[in-house]
Amino acid sequence: MKNIFVGNLDFGATEESIRSLFQPYGAIERVNLITDRDTGRPRGFAFVEMTDAAEADRAIEALNGTELGGRSLNVNEARPRTDGGGGERRGRRW
Repeated sequence: MKNIFVGNLDFGATEESIRSLFQPYGAIERVNLITDRDTGRPRGFAFVEMTDAAEADRAIEALNGTELGGRSLNVNEARPRTDGGGGERRGRRW
């Protein structure tokens, strides 16, 4: 299984539109469209989990730089999350 980052999404993008974009390249396990915790609106990026790594690599190669909703997509392998991000502002923990 391979996790793919999809950035620079149009804010009108849906899980279904992202799934439709990746489906020609192979089996999709899950699409996770990231939304703002407070407003529920999309934040402009998503993660797509594909079951086969070779299919995922083909999708990355084919879709990186393509347009969806008038925006050029940034598609690459998702990097593991690092500790130390978020949670603190101006010395206060949220």
